[in-house]
Amino acid sequence: MIDKEIIKIASNTENHGMLDNHTHFSKLKNPICGDEMKVYLIIKNNKITNFKYECESCIYCQASVSLLSRKSKNKSIDKVKNFTEQAKKIFEKNTISFDKEWKEFDKIMNKNNISRKDCLLLPINTTINALNKKTL
Repeated sequence: MIDKEIIKIASNTENHGMLDNHTHFSKLKNPICGDEMKVYLIIKNNKITNFKYECESCIYCQASVSLLSRKSKNKSIDKVKNFTEQAKKIFEKNTISFDKEWKEFDKIMNKNNISRKDCLLLPINTTINALNKKTL
């Protein structure tokens, strides 16, 4: 059964959509299930000023990207990259908690959802990919 919290987070789609004037973009696909994620970023002065996404994916992926898109806005690239490193390790270690500013991810990235790890990490991997390459 899907956690109500995941549904609640995923249903916030304020950042869903395309971003025409993006400076960074990435598209990744989960080869296991076929989930597809597109991330559009606008970066100014080393900060993510806008974050939009499009996805054809499961609810776990949607919850993860919804939260990530909201939490990444107006944060420095370094802060977001540090978070992504933490997120990738969250399922490996017994550390079950994120730093204060990323605390909400504790609700979705936990050992109860380890079987959906790839779904939860797809938006994070797509964002890292986008940050590592400029579009324009």
